[in-house]
Amino acid sequence: MPRKKKDASASFETIEQILEKKRKKFTSQRVYAHHEFQDYGVWLSQQLHDSRHKGLYIKLAKEKLRNLLQEAMIFAIGYNTKSPNRGKLFMWKLKELEKETKDNSQKSP
Repeated sequence: MPRKKKDASASFETIEQILEKKRKKFTSQRVYAHHEFQDYGVWLSQQLHDSRHKGLYIKLAKEKLRNLLQEAMIFAIGYNTKSPNRGKLFMWKLKELEKETKDNSQKSP
């Protein structure tokens, strides 16, 4: 009995199909937040495209002032860079903003 030839293109997936599977995998992961700061930390990690460090953003959301976090996020998102991950920019700007507020609080009696 002769073998049927398989179509080579049927056995391989296109890059678009592979990326779509990956995208679905990452967006389908549910995060169960019991507190508001946890939800904000997860949202922050998504905005910065840094889902690998969700725990860090949750901790920052719990301990830091929201206006500093928000200002650092806006800076990081608006900054023109090639990398979609804005985590380093966010952390740098947050550190700068904290220094600035500390200096301002020490100057005014």
